Amino acid sequence: MRKVLIIGIGAGNPDYVTMQAVKALNEADVFFIPDKGTEKAALRELRTEICERFIKEKSYRLVDVKPPRRATDFTDYKSNVETWHGEIEASYERLLMEELADGECGAFLVWGDPALYDSTLRIIEKIRSKAGFALEYDVIPGISAVQALAARHHIALNRIGESVHITTGRKLAEGFPDNAGSVVVLLDGDQAFKHVAGEDLDIYWGAYLGTEEEVLIAGKLSEVMGDIETIRTQRRQQNGWIMDTYLLRKPEA
Repeated sequence: MRKVLIIGIGAGNPDYVTMQAVKALNEADVFFIPDKGTEKAALRELRTEICERFIKEKSYRLVDVKPPRRATDFTDYKSNVETWHGEIEASYERLLMEELADGECGAFLVWGDPALYDSTLRIIEKIRSKAGFALEYDVIPGISAVQALAARHHIALNRIGESVHITTGRKLAEGFPDNAGSVVVLLDGDQAFKHVAGEDLDIYWGAYLGTEEEVLIAGKLSEVMGDIETIRTQRRQQNGWIMDTYLLRKPEA
């Protein structure tokens, strides 16, 4: 029996790693670490820093994972994602066969929380359901960028009696949800807030949450979105990558 731990490691600050995650880190024999090249070397370094900081016995192994490149044609979004996930699934299955011996425990360190806009759970479940070897897995929740954003801006995500809508930049580009007062946006590579700039909205934006690079901006969307675009471009060029999220909210009546 092979075992896999899918560990949420938080939004970027090693202090976000929970005690449950620390316990899980110390159970693993092998860590599968994505290698996305020099531009995102900092993301790999943070994962290895977490291992070095929290694991007591240093006998674990790190195995590089070369993620398949995602197609840039989004005319059929779901088909595009399914193809990409299929390639990742094949890669993970091969690694679990070749790098994880029967009786060993492997781990994937997932940014934020594995249940929120991450597909590791779905991919591992597909492998478990059809692999030619016995596999079990467990999931350790983490502090998501959504939680970190609210904490760093000193705000609650919801208003009394209201719901919170969590979506992606791709969906926000279609318009601000009619039945929502507060909308959290993840995975926005194109600054989709520009599509709703004509509406009366407040924005709470954050990048590199919880890290030394952290940047926070809040205010009327129409007044601060230019600052966000400028800083986002500068930081991405400077660091080679950026992770950001934001909350859009209608003013209280």
